[in-house]
Amino acid sequence: MNIIISNDHAGVKLKNKVKDYLESKGYNLKDFGNNDGESVDYPDIIHPLAKEISENNENKGIIMCGTGNGVSMVANKYEGVRAGLCWSKDIAELIRKHNNANVLSLPARFISTEDAIEIVKVFLETDFEEGGRHERRVNKIDK
Repeated sequence: MNIIISNDHAGVKLKNKVKDYLESKGYNLKDFGNNDGESVDYPDIIHPLAKEISENNENKGIIMCGTGNGVSMVANKYEGVRAGLCWSKDIAELIRKHNNANVLSLPARFISTEDAIEIVKVFLETDFEEGGRHERRVNKIDK
C-alpha cells in the first residue's frame, strides 16, 4: 500500500513521528508536507496529495494541520477523496468501516503522538464494510 502524507507548519513534529512509525512497518511513503515549520498555506500542501488520491484510489493519505479541519476541507474537494477527521481510534475505525475514507486527517495540536500512531494503525488496518447501507451511501458522495 502506498501512503501519501502531507502537513502544514503545525503538523511537522507529528508528521515526522507518524512517518517514522510507517517506515518501521515497511509502508511506501510519499511526502508532500512542510518539513521546516515555516508558515505555509495548507491548500498548497494538500492539493498535490488529493490529486494523487483522486487519480489512484489504491493509495491512502494522511494529512495534518492544527485542527485537521482545513486540510480535510481541501482534500474533500476532489472526486473520489473521502477525508475524515479523527481524534480517536473509534472514529478512525468508523470512517473506514462506514465511510470508506481513504484519507485520514489528524488535528496535530489536539492529540498526542501516541494517540496519533494508534489512530493511524486503526485507519490502515480497518476494511470498509462493503454492501448494504454503507456502500449505498458512499456511492452517493460524488454525485
